[in-house]
Amino acid sequence: MSKGSREAAESALCTQDEQVRLCEWRGLNSYVIMNAGVGKSMENRHDIISRINEKYAGMSKGHKAIAAYLMEHYDQAAFMTAAKLGEALHISESTVVRFASGIGYEGYPQMQQALAAWVKGKLNTVEGMDVRYAGSSQSEILTSVLSSDIEKLRHTIDHLDPAAFETAVDLILEARTVYILGIRSCEPLAGFLSFYLGMIRGNVVQIKTTSTSEVFEQMIRIGEQDCIIGISFPRYSMRTLKAMEFANDRSAKVITITDSVHSPMNLYSSCNLLARSDMVSIVDSLVAPLSVINALVVALCLKRPDQVRGNLEQLEGAWNNYQVYMNDEINFINEDSVLTDSFLRPKEKAEH
Repeated sequence: MSKGSREAAESALCTQDEQVRLCEWRGLNSYVIMNAGVGKSMENRHDIISRINEKYAGMSKGHKAIAAYLMEHYDQAAFMTAAKLGEALHISESTVVRFASGIGYEGYPQMQQALAAWVKGKLNTVEGMDVRYAGSSQSEILTSVLSSDIEKLRHTIDHLDPAAFETAVDLILEARTVYILGIRSCEPLAGFLSFYLGMIRGNVVQIKTTSTSEVFEQMIRIGEQDCIIGISFPRYSMRTLKAMEFANDRSAKVITITDSVHSPMNLYSSCNLLARSDMVSIVDSLVAPLSVINALVVALCLKRPDQVRGNLEQLEGAWNNYQVYMNDEINFINEDSVLTDSFLRPKEKAEH
């Protein structure tokens, strides 16, 4: 899509907060679809959420306000009359009725029923956890969750593109500045990657904020010599997507760590690292994404072993000089570390 086309589409959208809620709503809907059976997936293409997604860009300001309210207060809206919904939004009842017709329902009662059915399905997804683990011992739950994580790791191994991984390593090493962004449950992943990248190279910026405007403020100097790594899984973050769009418009290199080829995070990325991440219950499993990040760190270390070792020696010198760690602390580099001579210089060790 051209920049002009994106700007035209963007002008049809409403406030940034509503965009964030819409993307989170879409992410949850994508999760429901991906985890349903094939027949149910076909059915979900016509549910109320899919209809809102399809029509949102062309909605009027009043209809977008209704869509935003349904996203944030769906559990309440399912039991509100058209008049009550209009009153809550300070719009007319007729506008609410037209909204229902605009997304393909015969009238408001039919839309209300569809919303109630979706809410019930959402609750059943959460309640399914109780059914799945009912009567299970703590050790059985542990085994089940760990087995599920192992399956996600295997899926990631089978589906992650090695060429994309190698490209990501090269882009990170060659970039003037590397920006890293992960929001909500993805923030710990961004922090982990930022911490270790900082030991490998300089000019690493982890964008920390809950405000879309502050994201842009921290990225204002990004350019074609820079790189951004966006990390996002369902529910996908609109703030992360907007940051990647901004970086793409500035001709920066864009890398995404996400869950599938259908993720909206791939829209502006030229290098996609896919890691399986499904909900076991109400908690995202981030084992596979963290393993991919760990692999990135190891690969980067092996590309620049001398630079990494020099950085770590300087860091340890600073720790010792300023007594950051006392003598009873575990050594930062031990015999099994990925950063020891035996790992970084295997050929030299073999020669001796």
